[in-house]
Amino acid sequence: MSNSTGTQPPAVGDSQVSPAPVSPEKVRPETVRAGVDWRAVFAFPNPVNEYAARITAALVVLLAIITLLSGSGWGLLAIALGFWLRVLFGPRISPLALLSVKVLAPRLGRARLVPGPPKRFAQGMGAFVSSAALVLFVAGALPAAWIALAVLIVAASLEAFAGFCLGCVIFGMLQRRGLIPEDVCEACNNISLRQS
Repeated sequence: MSNSTGTQPPAVGDSQVSPAPVSPEKVRPETVRAGVDWRAVFAFPNPVNEYAARITAALVVLLAIITLLSGSGWGLLAIALGFWLRVLFGPRISPLALLSVKVLAPRLGRARLVPGPPKRFAQGMGAFVSSAALVLFVAGALPAAWIALAVLIVAASLEAFAGFCLGCVIFGMLQRRGLIPEDVCEACNNISLRQS
């Protein structure tokens, strides 16, 4: 059987058969790129509300003082877990950050926005110090664990009560020395971007 061009139609299963072309309008991006958007999962806000960050730091200070006075390893675990949640996921699932961002900071009025990457770096420093305190506690080195927690209390108190973010200062020093690329936080180096 021949068609109007005089050629035989391809047989079923013939390797010469190509699928019908699909128009670009019919292909949706979500069907092409299946899976989890990991950048969204591990997203950190940029910019960050300075007031929410300071309130979170004050809540960390409160929890850390209670932990220090009670000698609770569970308190150390809660502090370390909170820092890791904030580093990895931003304020979306950390109880202290949610309380700060959703309940307490909005009561203070208009947000004061600051660059997010230095705040994330500061949360990472808190995660490191609180994790070290927890490991020292579990290892039985209680004086060292409480000293590490005291260091954390001092740093978080500076943020909460004086607006001085020690982790942000260290971030800036590392960025100026080229250890953190400038494109990680362009607003940190460009004053005009910070004011907009």
